[in-house]
Amino acid sequence: MSHSGERNASVVADDLFRHESARLVASLTANLGTHRLQLAEDVVQEALLRALQTWPYRGIPENPAAWLTQTAKHLALDSLRRERNWQRKEAAITAEQERWLTRDDPPSEHHLTDDTLRMLFVCIHPQLSIEAQLALALRTVCGLSPAEIAAAFLTSEAAIAKRLVRARQTIRDLRLPFAVPDAGELPQRLDGVLAALYLLFNEGYKASSGDRLVREELCHDAIRLTRLLAAHPATNQPATKALLALMCLNAARFRTRVGSFGEIILLHQQQRGEWDADLIREGVLALGAAATGDDISPYHLEAGIAACHCLAADEAGTDWPRILSLYDQLLLLKPTPIVAMNRSVVVARLHGPAAGLDALERIHDRKSLMAQHLYHAVRASFLASLGRTDEARAAYRLAADLARCELERGYLAAESRRI
Repeated sequence: MSHSGERNASVVADDLFRHESARLVASLTANLGTHRLQLAEDVVQEALLRALQTWPYRGIPENPAAWLTQTAKHLALDSLRRERNWQRKEAAITAEQERWLTRDDPPSEHHLTDDTLRMLFVCIHPQLSIEAQLALALRTVCGLSPAEIAAAFLTSEAAIAKRLVRARQTIRDLRLPFAVPDAGELPQRLDGVLAALYLLFNEGYKASSGDRLVREELCHDAIRLTRLLAAHPATNQPATKALLALMCLNAARFRTRVGSFGEIILLHQQQRGEWDADLIREGVLALGAAATGDDISPYHLEAGIAACHCLAADEAGTDWPRILSLYDQLLLLKPTPIVAMNRSVVVARLHGPAAGLDALERIHDRKSLMAQHLYHAVRASFLASLGRTDEARAAYRLAADLARCELERGYLAAESRRI
């Protein structure tokens, strides 16, 4: 095969692995058991290596995803057969695993029998710490890299790697069973599953690195899974509906966030007529359905903020006082530096850039926030509005240096030159 053909095969394999690996690991683990999570990850990696070794010479198969799935199954089956010395009580389990690995029927995609959802509920296990639960869910089930997970938690990649090692060791040591929790256990695990889906959507909505600002495939997968939860009687809780509302309302703006030349388009510059009316309608209906009971979650408040933007005819017609009120309530439920930073932008919109800058610089425990490019970008915008040009340029340059997404880095560097 030519060098061009080799490159094409490599590109197809890399793209396929990036989109299919998490699903395939979840499917394999669903049938092998969580104590064989490492085996599932190993055979999926090995299947990709075989694709890279054979496709450039034999050609790309007609159905690359099916090839990768079948190869991973065969590798897992070989490993099981090498362990025929299992104890007698495990013989029945081995037989059932072999039966599944030798059939070609597709994984179920219905409600909580969906393999990805099943794995999410396994990862959110009460015998794991909350940090370990979410790191394991985002890495193993959602396919995010340690660096992307670290960005979500405002921590280091090394810290996330340690969490993952400890979580996998706990799973092996305790041999945690692969089973969807009983109905009585779902409330204790649902919050963690929703948190994982929220973080998955956020990584797709604004990528922490790479050459794309939006990774729509991650957002669509998060929406799909949240819809399944909202449709299931055991997980159809107000918080689930509120999270679905938030995702739909934010996803409605996808088409207008990046221009035809790859330029970033800020909210006030977006063409609202191009927002997805169907997603806005679904989001508003979901938010209305979430307004039951006495409890309110951060998802309710964030969805309310998104609804204020989506339902306003234009920037001037946006109900900024209501948005600020919602942020004040959100800060009580979720007192994080990110929420406080976003609130400072609304303060500036209502009371001027000096008030916004004061709110930003008064954020408690903003050390972790100052390591993020968005903090310096927001600060730069306030300084520029106040006419403090030299300080604004320096802040924009610092933001550009810290940004890991190429589009954001280019935008911030251009802003530093523009003012």
